[in-house]
Amino acid sequence: MIGIFDSGLGGLSVLRAVRSLLPDHGLRYLADSAYCPYGPRPQAEIRARSLACGRWLVGQGAAVVVIACNTATSAAADLLRAELPVPVVGMEPGLKPAIAATRSGQVAVLATSGTLRGERFASLLERFAGGVQVSTVACPDLVAYVEAGDQDGPQARAAVAGYLAPLRARGVDTIVLGCTHFPFLRRLIADIAGPETTIIDSGAAVAAQVARVAGPAGDRAGRRDLRCFTTGDPAEVAGPLARVWGGPLPLAHIEL
Repeated sequence: MIGIFDSGLGGLSVLRAVRSLLPDHGLRYLADSAYCPYGPRPQAEIRARSLACGRWLVGQGAAVVVIACNTATSAAADLLRAELPVPVVGMEPGLKPAIAATRSGQVAVLATSGTLRGERFASLLERFAGGVQVSTVACPDLVAYVEAGDQDGPQARAAVAGYLAPLRARGVDTIVLGCTHFPFLRRLIADIAGPETTIIDSGAAVAAQVARVAGPAGDRAGRRDLRCFTTGDPAEVAGPLARVWGGPLPLAHIEL
């Protein structure tokens, strides 16, 4: 079984990619909704929450834990790899493929402040950004729209347009979705950015790494079994979850 967690609903974009690639594996998804978003929280708190989520998933039988959150990966991936008895797969913004894709030499990374201020992102810039102008844009309010199940409402559209306007004026032709919530806004971002803009999402690459680590499913028991859990109120989370996923998913509350 594969365990996946995020601060909220964003990691469902990774869950979808993993499920598509590994349909025979059981999946557990944990949304730490009571502490969402992680971005503005202190690093120590993000590490503590991430470790608690990882341990809970291992306790449920996860043979692989996926940190479906760029901020949590930046803050806590090394800790989880040291503390958990199973492989841990994390996220990072797709800067390398973006650098390869740009024609104008202008790339933008849309993310949360927690991701952009992290050492992992600084390392990515140092390794791959030579000769290319990388604009970093903290978009914490976009997380809130996805958490509310709003993928194309007037307020979400206005917010995205506000972020993209200066990037378009600068000649940015490649946009990295550096938060797992943002793939749920991909159509909106693409519509506003225009057809000449390339959009990079790391979900498929993470799913491929999970497939390499997890290998083929073993015992058929529990295959295709998908269950979702939240540390928040299921009555509040269920509606937005169904809207971003495209239908209802089994959801239960846990204390963590």
